[in-house]
Amino acid sequence: MASPRIKARRRNKCFGDTHSEMIETAVRLIAERGVDSLSIAAVARAMGINRTTVYYHFDSRDRLIAEVKAWSSSQIAEAFSADQPRPERIEHIYRFVLEHPELLKMWIEDFLAEGDIRHMYPHWDQLVGGIRERFAGTGLAQTIDPEVFCVNLLTSAFIGPRVFKNRVCPEADNQAVVERFKAESIRTLQTIGLIQG
Repeated sequence: MASPRIKARRRNKCFGDTHSEMIETAVRLIAERGVDSLSIAAVARAMGINRTTVYYHFDSRDRLIAEVKAWSSSQIAEAFSADQPRPERIEHIYRFVLEHPELLKMWIEDFLAEGDIRHMYPHWDQLVGGIRERFAGTGLAQTIDPEVFCVNLLTSAFIGPRVFKNRVCPEADNQAVVERFKAESIRTLQTIGLIQG
């Protein structure tokens, strides 16, 4: 039984804080047990609250999963903030992918499903536009397809580190994989002229 102080703190917690805590709990449960085991009841048990409270925030399991996907999208979107140096942004993506394999499986399913990519990846147009702009006026402008280039960029960033870790170099720790992928990404981007050497 929770102490009165803990109960009071929960009761006075604002909606946004509780909502965020539920999403974080769902992410943790997915990481520990996989997405198939996620339920409203599991989140309630893990948080020590009533299921009704969880239903107040998420009317269904599908809505909860949609919010988890939105949360993971926002985590990846941090890598596109110009406030950080490019190597740190690249590292952020690879680290997230390696540390959240169960979320990655959900992303892969979404990537392979039909529908507009902008619904799961709202920065798509910005990414394609940036690539198109970067190559405008160069000899590569006529040979590079910005949309295909961006699909290759995203799929290699999201899937590559897991394939490497699981199949190529399973004994490597996450940090070693992040460093290797970051170095190769920077080299590739320099080679094609997207960043300066």
